[in-house]
Amino acid sequence: MPFNLSATVSVLRCLKNPALLYPQCTIATFDQLPYPLSSAFPGKPDIRAVVLDKDNCFATPYSLEVYPAYTKTFTRLRAEFPGDRLLIVSNSSGTSDDASHAEAAHLESALGVRVLRHSTKKPGCHGEILEFFRTSPDGIGITRADQIAVVGDRLCTDVLMANLMGSYAVWVRDGVRPAREKFYGKVESRIMQMLKRRGWAAPTPSSSPL
Repeated sequence: MPFNLSATVSVLRCLKNPALLYPQCTIATFDQLPYPLSSAFPGKPDIRAVVLDKDNCFATPYSLEVYPAYTKTFTRLRAEFPGDRLLIVSNSSGTSDDASHAEAAHLESALGVRVLRHSTKKPGCHGEILEFFRTSPDGIGITRADQIAVVGDRLCTDVLMANLMGSYAVWVRDGVRPAREKFYGKVESRIMQMLKRRGWAAPTPSSSPL
């Protein structure tokens, strides 16, 4: 896996504030995503846009198609958040690792969902994400960070990024391939155990304007 400097630097911030790694909602796999999505969070906030991870979230790592068992959930999510209100943000497709952004273009054509082209990998690309929603014609009505939810399988990229943005985080704990069988999965399981033991809670999403 390519080195992710953004994640390495950002994780250092968590040494001071570990709660940045705590999601507002946890599900085992993508097909357990609540509908409507706002029901995943206390108080059913006004969620108007979703940032969606790809690898090991709705697709097997580096695959360019929806994992068959998740097709129904993906289709439902796309209907709930049409147009640019659903944005795929991957640390493979759409990054500098994606030559000429060919993978991003393929995903957009096959899935009908925009893929963010970003120069900095997650979690450091949160500024590029907010700019996307701020300038997108389809993003009209998305004015605050707490109107955005991030769905992904990594605490140290997806969840951390959501909390840095001031948005809501849905952690897909196991993913397509059970995360606990992998090094990162074991590390993240221990992080969650530590947060729970110490009584840390997820940060309150920010109502600050985009």
